[in-house]
Amino acid sequence: MTPFFDSWSAFWQMGNHGFYVWLSYGISLIAILLLVVTSHRGQRKVLREVQKEIQRQQRMKQQITTENRL
Repeated sequence: MTPFFDSWSAFWQMGNHGFYVWLSYGISLIAILLLVVTSHRGQRKVLREVQKEIQRQQRMKQQITTENRL
């Protein structure tokens, strides 16, 4: 099996299109990383809101049972 490029320099230059090729890879990588980070933050926010809602419902349930005892 023979490599497509003769040297590492030729690999990085990609037939004089290296700037555009590597720029597109870089932009794609940044976009994917931003997507992962924002998705993770959104998930944490939703989980916090769900936990707050569960706690609120438990407080309301306790309040109702306390009022029923009186």
